[in-house]
Amino acid sequence: MTPLFGDIIGQERAVEILEKAVVAAHSRDGSQSMVQSWLFTGPPGSGRSHVALAFAAALLCNAGGCGDCHSCHLANRGSHPDLEVIRTEGLSLKIDEVREIIARASWEPSSSRFRVVVIEDAERLTESAANALLKAIEEPGVRTIWLLCSPTVEDVLPTIRSRCRQIPLVTPSTAAVAALLVREESASDEIAKFAARASQGHIGRARFLVKEPESRARRDEVIKLALQLSDVAGAMAGAARLMEIAGLEATSEASDRDEVEREELAAALGAGGSGKGTPSGSSKALKDLEKEQKSRITRATRDSIDRALLDIATAYRDILTIQIGASDSRELINEHLRNEIEMRAADSSSEGVMQRWEEIMATRRKLKFNVAPLLALEALLLKVRF
Repeated sequence: MTPLFGDIIGQERAVEILEKAVVAAHSRDGSQSMVQSWLFTGPPGSGRSHVALAFAAALLCNAGGCGDCHSCHLANRGSHPDLEVIRTEGLSLKIDEVREIIARASWEPSSSRFRVVVIEDAERLTESAANALLKAIEEPGVRTIWLLCSPTVEDVLPTIRSRCRQIPLVTPSTAAVAALLVREESASDEIAKFAARASQGHIGRARFLVKEPESRARRDEVIKLALQLSDVAGAMAGAARLMEIAGLEATSEASDRDEVEREELAAALGAGGSGKGTPSGSSKALKDLEKEQKSRITRATRDSIDRALLDIATAYRDILTIQIGASDSRELINEHLRNEIEMRAADSSSEGVMQRWEEIMATRRKLKFNVAPLLALEALLLKVRF
């Protein structure tokens, strides 16, 4: 296996395809294994962007992905001059941003055979942005490679996906994720197994749960809150608490980065970034930064809400597992909360639990659109009371 693909777990078929493409790209044999547009799809945590970035680094490396050369080190740090990585931190990727990407993609490679563009959240393209990208993919530069990432093929315009080679990824097994956490995060077996189960194979989430005990405590609070819902007042208070927890997680993830960005901008503008002698346009720069950070917090909050809903869904799954009698041979996702889950399994019907699970999934879909999160959560918790 190519060294750059060595730490990708559970994606053997995808890696096999990509390794053949790298060989074809560097040998210039005209093989159909290599194309100029790729679409990586898979559930959250399957490692879409991780796989795409490893592929990009292998294409940029003259040795096909040795993992040790200067090119590989630059690509791994995201600072390779021939690599563009687009991470959407707002709620959408707009046409102005795409036009800038397209303009940079047309530049000649500076040190490699290719210029590679990775768009990590292709599903967040606005309609106008997607149409602009389509034109670039239809007529790519001779040495430009496009790598798009999206949860499903349906999240991308049919005209775009029809011009890309699709690489479907799968969720890594719990055992594989747990082994990775023990090996790379020095987690104990108990914590590693819990994080692997709780994250449902989402490697990034599993790492976060291992590193942040507070996050594990908040996750337990969210699940217990859902299991204890019984009246209207509890539903209203529960929705408010879920919003508070989501805000805490989003702020904690963004606070350090926001502070660094403010300090760097202040230094670039001169001490304080305002007052006499400050460069022209500094006020606009500060406002633009504040707007960008606010947008990032908004998205992070919605992402945190989505994770909370998925955590609640795992509790419903555990209840159903007990109700159908499968728990004797299968460890629960929330094994440490078995007592609370068994109590709910005893006083509820399988049909009712399944309906609650479906309400969770419906609310997740609604939150992808411009729906007020608090109102959506209030409506949800009123429906899933026991």
